[in-house]
Amino acid sequence: MTDDQALLAALGQDWVAAARAEIAERPAAIGRYFAAAGRRAGRAPLAGAPGWQSDEAARALLLAALPSAGRAGVLATLYAEGTAAEKLAVLRALPLLDAGAGEAVPLLRDAIRTNDARLLLAALGPCARHLDQPAWRQAVLKCVFTGAPLAGVHGLDERADAELAAMLAGLAEERAAAGRTVPADAAALLDRLTPRKEG
Repeated sequence: MTDDQALLAALGQDWVAAARAEIAERPAAIGRYFAAAGRRAGRAPLAGAPGWQSDEAARALLLAALPSAGRAGVLATLYAEGTAAEKLAVLRALPLLDAGAGEAVPLLRDAIRTNDARLLLAALGPCARHLDQPAWRQAVLKCVFTGAPLAGVHGLDERADAELAAMLAGLAEERAAAGRTVPADAAALLDRLTPRKEG
């Protein structure tokens, strides 16, 4: 996982460091910087930080500058009022913030109700450890429905269980009856979860 200092170095935009200093002193300042990040930082893939775009990185770094006191409310507001790109940045920032269950779970639960594969996969990053097992299983199954790649699910093989296998098997049967298949990564996961019969 990329930490905030490594991400700041990869982004290399001086305005972000200055904004972080102001936000640390005056948390209410984050609103205008957060909204302007797409314009100021650009939206290009970020060299030196695989998987990040420059606007996501800038927003995550702004969030990481917030004092922990009162941070949950700021995150909730920015997420609720944000564009899809802003919501994604909040979700991507949660591991940087080492967000606890109280901060993370309401946002994760909202994200996994959407049909946006980017938000879904961001919610299934490292902070998905805060989701209970039934919610996590449903989110993984939703990845299969939406075509989101299961390779993006953090800790998939460690957390996948017999109940998830049963859900995947049921889905595979339904699709087979309709003349359709499940995605290859879902079929491979089901194969890994299915006990081998001897003889």
